Amino acid sequence: MKVLVTGGAGFVGSHVAEYYAKKCDEVTIFDNLSRATLLGYDASNALYNWNYLKSYANINRIKGDIRDIGAIETASKDADVIVHAAAQTAVTTSVKDPRTDFEINALGTFNVLEAARKSNASVIFCSTNKVYGDNVNQIPVNEQEKRYVFSDSKYKNGIKEIFPTDLCEHTPYGASKFAGDIYVQDYARVYGLKTAIFRMSCIYGTRQFGVEDQGWVAWFIIATLTNKPITIYGDGKQVRDVLYVDDLVKAYDLFIESNLKQEVFNIGGGSENTLSLLELLDLLKDSTDMRAKISYDDWRPSDQKIYISDIGKIREKLKWKPEANPREGVNKLVDWVKENNSLFSMGR
Repeated sequence: MKVLVTGGAGFVGSHVAEYYAKKCDEVTIFDNLSRATLLGYDASNALYNWNYLKSYANINRIKGDIRDIGAIETASKDADVIVHAAAQTAVTTSVKDPRTDFEINALGTFNVLEAARKSNASVIFCSTNKVYGDNVNQIPVNEQEKRYVFSDSKYKNGIKEIFPTDLCEHTPYGASKFAGDIYVQDYARVYGLKTAIFRMSCIYGTRQFGVEDQGWVAWFIIATLTNKPITIYGDGKQVRDVLYVDDLVKAYDLFIESNLKQEVFNIGGGSENTLSLLELLDLLKDSTDMRAKISYDDWRPSDQKIYISDIGKIREKLKWKPEANPREGVNKLVDWVKENNSLFSMGR
């Protein structure tokens, strides 16, 4: 199989590329290596996964931009599958620079779909729970000591794929990703492409260079182990379902290997694998015997007090379930950060 991974030098994309390389498939990663500029990464860290993947002889690396239709069409000409992971990923960045966010997330996705239409490739689209926007915050919650919980039993298993998306604030990031999400759905129906949209909750794992604006589990671990201060926006009781990256990639592959044609899945750890920010800090104290210096600031735009994916649909259709629980996954990431301490010794 020939697999093209856009954003293949990023966190999720690099794990997808490595997974298929290990299966002896022919993999091409397509990445413009812009995350240092977009997210404030250390420049060498932004190249880490790009350089890491060069050890695989069956991974071809192309430096290119999904905003360049000619470049993405050339890269995907013979692809059987396109895993579209390239994106502008930070809400705060989208608020500061909505045009760049739109061009990458909406126009870039359109370009990928046009390339897929011409090559008849299947498409996996990395979408986001932010497509549901502030509607999630209309669900009543109860406040406990260290977390919020939904007070409506209708949502005991989380948010389903049919949850409303209209008439609410999304932020430019949520809007641009939702535009891509809708386009993927329409290209599937109009042009008959095999597509799956994965509306992802909190994905974490090794080789993730989390920063304050994106990748909070990794950022909390990195900050704790390198004695950097952490700012919590809100009260720290906000809850997410967390999913280790290996489990995510297995779900992608199950869809690709299935007879399913056009699907939308909410994916995360589900109701059995959730953490609040405060609970993660406690887990890290148990794991590392360290606690970062914490300060608090105002809530950020459209921050959801709770988001939990209802993973019932993907369990049923793909016979998939998360394997790594939060403690196991966090400990793996803690070990990786410790083993690569020199990557994080410089300030950002």
